[in-house]
Amino acid sequence: MAAQNETAGAPTSSAAAASGSPAPPSPADQGGFVRRHRRALATLIAGLSAVGIVYFVLPQIMGLGSTLRRLRGGDVWWLILGVALEAGSIFGEILLLRGVFSGHCDSVGWRLSYLITLAGAAATKVLATAGAGGVALTAWALRAEGLPAAAVATGMVCYDIVTYLVYMTALAVVGFGLWLGVFQGPAPLGITLIPAIFGTVVILAVGSMLFADEPAEQWLLGRAARSTGHLQHWLRRLASWPRALQGGLKAAWAMIRRHDPSLLGALAGWGFDIATLWASFHAFGDPPSAPVLVMAYYVGTLANALPLPGGVGGVEGGMIGSFLAFGVKGSLAVLAVLAYRTISYWLPTIPGAIAYFRLRHMFTGGHAAPADTGDQRPPHSA
Repeated sequence: MAAQNETAGAPTSSAAAASGSPAPPSPADQGGFVRRHRRALATLIAGLSAVGIVYFVLPQIMGLGSTLRRLRGGDVWWLILGVALEAGSIFGEILLLRGVFSGHCDSVGWRLSYLITLAGAAATKVLATAGAGGVALTAWALRAEGLPAAAVATGMVCYDIVTYLVYMTALAVVGFGLWLGVFQGPAPLGITLIPAIFGTVVILAVGSMLFADEPAEQWLLGRAARSTGHLQHWLRRLASWPRALQGGLKAAWAMIRRHDPSLLGALAGWGFDIATLWASFHAFGDPPSAPVLVMAYYVGTLANALPLPGGVGGVEGGMIGSFLAFGVKGSLAVLAVLAYRTISYWLPTIPGAIAYFRLRHMFTGGHAAPADTGDQRPPHSA
């Protein structure tokens, strides 16, 4: 599903004006520990991830030569149902996107929402880090359609808040429920209590921006003023987030107050995607209990934040590892997750590529997409 943050911080020009231009970093700043050792640190993190996969996941796969061939022998009717359920998930994303932006521009209807959603899904395959590819394409298409930059930024933050409120609430409710014994199932600390705490902290931190945006912004700007180099640069960028989050929260709250039915799109997007995983389990055996299925799904999906094309490898390893920690049989977990990822990854890819070229033709006549200059007028008319 579409994700976030670069565009979300774009409209906060007041923070940039207050901060001024950053001073050029001194040689000492450039020689900071993280900067001097970033390649080594990146290699270490990649190595630790590889060790984790080799140690925990690969042993489950190595002995599955004959079992993996069963992918072709799964119950085809369950897999067809999985395809239909994934289509329902995509429709949920389209519904939410239309609901968020149609109030800003009458032309953001079903057709444009469909094209942007599918093209964004294809773009995310290229740059998966927190959905950055999809975010960039969505922002470009909406600006080209005529929405002001501020409306696009606020709307995209609103979209992400609604979407990830469902995500973080599920992490908290199901994680705490399993840990406390409210829901039946194993409760490994690392994939129940810790994600539940993480989800709760995210909800509280983001929600607090409704009333604490100015103190948070001023604190970050104050820290930036006392910093230098890259730390100063990033603190100034972070200082734009509180106000952007407040705008998105107010927009989301307005949708809730008017009982906007498009909010159901967030539930449908996540719910039908989880149901696709459930159907994939049925294609090869019996699925785990609903709380275990939901928790392993969301913990595994956190790997979408890794800079891997489409999250390929990270999500699979994260989900399989989570199911193994919950005691699900390794061969079943591997088959179900691979079948699910095949459906969820490839189903929107071809129509997404077609949608992308249709958007390019619609807004640029087939030429490369223009850079957003921040002008409040669209670069092309629809």
